[in-house]
Amino acid sequence: MKLAMIGVTTLAALCSVGQVAAADGKAVYDKTCAGCHAAIPTAPKLGDKVAWAPLLKKGSKDIIASVIKGKAPMPPKGGAANDEDATAATEYMINAVK
Repeated sequence: MKLAMIGVTTLAALCSVGQVAAADGKAVYDKTCAGCHAAIPTAPKLGDKVAWAPLLKKGSKDIIASVIKGKAPMPPKGGAANDEDATAATEYMINAVK
């Protein structure tokens, strides 16, 4: 019984760590997005309100859908591991210009 409780507790802790990591938009941005968004002239820079203005008019749902689908030269999900990471990073970038 004691071993089962330890196993359940460990599993719960691991699952919660995954959720926190997926929700950490800044960490995903820093690891996956920053290089291209700093170097590629057509990529909107973090915090550049002028570059983000036309995108924001489309709404965050459309921006996130575009990131998940990919838009040349950006690969699907911006190169992030999954939809949740891509969404978190995109929301982080959007919030930086609000």
